[in-house]
Amino acid sequence: MQSANEKEQRIKELESENKILLEKIKHLEHNVEALTQAILHATKQRFGASSEKTPQTEEQCSIFGEGAEDNAALIDVPVITIKEHKRPVRKKGDREKLTAELPRETIECVLNSEEAKCEICGSDMKIIGKKKVRSEMEYIPAKLVMKDYVQYIYKCIDCGENDEHPYDVIRSAPVPAPVLTHSIASPSIVAWIMYQKYMMSVPLYRQERDFRRMGAPLKRDTMANWVIRSADYWLKPLYERMHAQLLKCQIIMSDETTWQVNHEEGKKASSKSYIWIHRSGSCEGPPIILYEYTRTRSGEHAKEFLSGFQGFHVSDAYDGYEKVEGITRCLCYSHLRRYYIDAIPLDSGKKEIPGSGGSIGRAYCDKLFRLERKWKELTPEERKKNRLIYSVPVLEAFFAWAESTFTGQANLSKALKYTLNHKKYFSNFLLDGRIPLSNNLSELAVKPVAITRKNSLFSDSVEGAIASAVIFSIIGTATANNLDAFKYLEYIFRQLPNLSFAGDDTILDEYLPWSEKVQQECRIRSSNTDTDGKGLCGESA
Repeated sequence: MQSANEKEQRIKELESENKILLEKIKHLEHNVEALTQAILHATKQRFGASSEKTPQTEEQCSIFGEGAEDNAALIDVPVITIKEHKRPVRKKGDREKLTAELPRETIECVLNSEEAKCEICGSDMKIIGKKKVRSEMEYIPAKLVMKDYVQYIYKCIDCGENDEHPYDVIRSAPVPAPVLTHSIASPSIVAWIMYQKYMMSVPLYRQERDFRRMGAPLKRDTMANWVIRSADYWLKPLYERMHAQLLKCQIIMSDETTWQVNHEEGKKASSKSYIWIHRSGSCEGPPIILYEYTRTRSGEHAKEFLSGFQGFHVSDAYDGYEKVEGITRCLCYSHLRRYYIDAIPLDSGKKEIPGSGGSIGRAYCDKLFRLERKWKELTPEERKKNRLIYSVPVLEAFFAWAESTFTGQANLSKALKYTLNHKKYFSNFLLDGRIPLSNNLSELAVKPVAITRKNSLFSDSVEGAIASAVIFSIIGTATANNLDAFKYLEYIFRQLPNLSFAGDDTILDEYLPWSEKVQQECRIRSSNTDTDGKGLCGESA
């Protein structure tokens, strides 16, 4: 039999083991909860609503002691109730506004001479009136034609025939220079291929099918060659002029995304390369959006591209931007806000559980965005003044809350750490009223790259990747300046081959998207356009 001491020792051992097991269970339960939340958030992100709008609840307003009057006023739109759903009343004239810029044709429905006879007496009938029955929007399919340029040569009929002028005088009619020598490529077809791939995200293999349907079996390798050469000859000089203009801005916003290149020296085909986005702020001058292809995500690339820039730089907290010299970093609150959204616990129905630290952090971000929306019509000077009066107290309360909050939840801990580690950069928007609160405009500019990447998968060569970045830049900047991207590309390919700009690239300034000449030739006339970049300085989350 065991002695009392042995029993007591055994009890202590079991209690110790039990304590260890309880700690393990607690740790495992914590991990299970964390993984469950990760799955719920991932499912919601993939299959739920894509909007990041905050659900409006009384609890959210009570964090700052606000009432409903702080919320944006709803637009009073009359509605008609039909059975069990409501439909907004369509305003008269909407259809006319939608089609105002389209050419119009009139189809007159008349009787022929035989039909225009009275069925009673046989006399001729005369027109006594007419009415408009309906309007239709018709699609006219594109077609391909071959154009043969024939140059005429002229000779003076008198010179060479007498002693006074013994030599022949010969003159040839000028011929427009081609976009590519020794090629059947025209400005319009190269512009169309680029527009389809980089604006509409139609990969070359699909375009190959479409050209075959139209009677021209163009190979995708041929189209790729046209795209790369045309971008290098005619678009890259414009890109470099826009780069020089961008560096003169006071605010530059940046982001980056992955890109794949099949044949790149020293790298596997499956390895990641990058496309960087650098764009001007929305409060200064015409919008400029530039993309740059690089082998890696090293901050040295940003340092080189932004060399000479001395203003405010808006981005996420990627530390590669620390290598850029002479800038004042300003971090994106939309990015910070997503950290807190990920920290909000969800129930089994993927609905947010109220009262969490994540919802409090998001509410602070939302408060700052609501203030910005109120000031979006103000001048930068007025906005800066209001920020110092109203945003500073919110910011101080936010940082104080973050410093005093302790949690075992991994996502909330990550959000708090992100906030406090970059407190200075999150405060720098107070320095200038032109600095946006978020980097949303740059993130929007990533979207065309992401969609093209999804459809086209990769670039086959480094030259193709560089050309892609240049074309994204030209199309993105053209669109942001309210140009028809296809018209602009075609215009450039018709004009620049006939222009001598070697040694004086300032000549190209007349062909930049915001120049008066280009605006007259290529501007989208319709008022129903979205330029993705010409908005006001004020932003929303």
